[in-house]
Amino acid sequence: MKDLKLSQCFSLIALNAQDAKTMTVSKKVSLNCMAAAVISEAYLEGCLRESQGQLILDKSIFNNQNTMLYTETVFKSILKMEEDKGNFSWWLTKAANLSQKDLANLEKTMVDSLEGEELIEEIPNLLGCDLYYDSMDVDMKEYRTKSEVYTRIIESIRAEILEEGPVSDETIFMLWLLRESACFQEVFSNKELEEIVVKMNELSEKVYLAKILFKINIYHGLEIAIKKFLRAKKNAMKTPTGIGLNFVFPWLERSQSVFIDTEEWFSNPKQRLEAVTSRLAKGGHRYEVMRGEKIVLIKIDNILYEAIPTSTGGRTTIHGVRLRRYPN
Repeated sequence: MKDLKLSQCFSLIALNAQDAKTMTVSKKVSLNCMAAAVISEAYLEGCLRESQGQLILDKSIFNNQNTMLYTETVFKSILKMEEDKGNFSWWLTKAANLSQKDLANLEKTMVDSLEGEELIEEIPNLLGCDLYYDSMDVDMKEYRTKSEVYTRIIESIRAEILEEGPVSDETIFMLWLLRESACFQEVFSNKELEEIVVKMNELSEKVYLAKILFKINIYHGLEIAIKKFLRAKKNAMKTPTGIGLNFVFPWLERSQSVFIDTEEWFSNPKQRLEAVTSRLAKGGHRYEVMRGEKIVLIKIDNILYEAIPTSTGGRTTIHGVRLRRYPN
């Protein structure tokens, strides 16, 4: 497997567990930030030249056979506006406000590049294991990043940020992308997020790129839609690094709560767990039991869930287990 570019690494995090068929609010946030990741990648590779405070696109990228198709997709979408220069904020904001059609094209070209390397695949959506969706026989798909690659990317980011030492420009961009896409919790625990805020503040004081970048927020165009969708109250942590989605919306849901029914009420935790894992295996999901106590933790397709014994009310009581996203 060849070395991955910044936008590919970010996309493997942002697309994991996203709906593969529908443009959900959550996926739109990810795609907006994936477009911004393409701009960031172009800057790192010298395709955006700085001149008098402006970044000017080197249009030779369109004639370069090594240019990725997703890169062309993003820049051609921006250049429809007949402008080819602006400051950092201008480029990133333009990229993060592409039309839904352009975002769909970006999704296709990015996924094609990742599927070609066997790094991502479409699988049945975890919601397909839910009692109500299962009974409706609805065909739903989601993306799943190759587990070992997902883990390698996450651990690489964690190692550079949480350990002492210099932080590369690529990792500074990745931090910003994780903040803007509400993906911090894919990488860091809630406790570690406090350290990350401190680290970002330090970087913004010492590193010019971080100082410029961390002031930029690109999510404002989606804020109202996200608030309406999540019915969330603003609970922001204001810092010199800005307010990312993780701070405004502590939990931007990317995976739903799933109720798996069992044929009977199992008082034995082992039998209950077997009933759940059997349904997961049937649905084509990869899982790993992380803790086998009364409340079981299961990593399913790179996402950690707690399995809670419960039942549904109504005319007939249905016993089962609810899978609920578990914070790191």
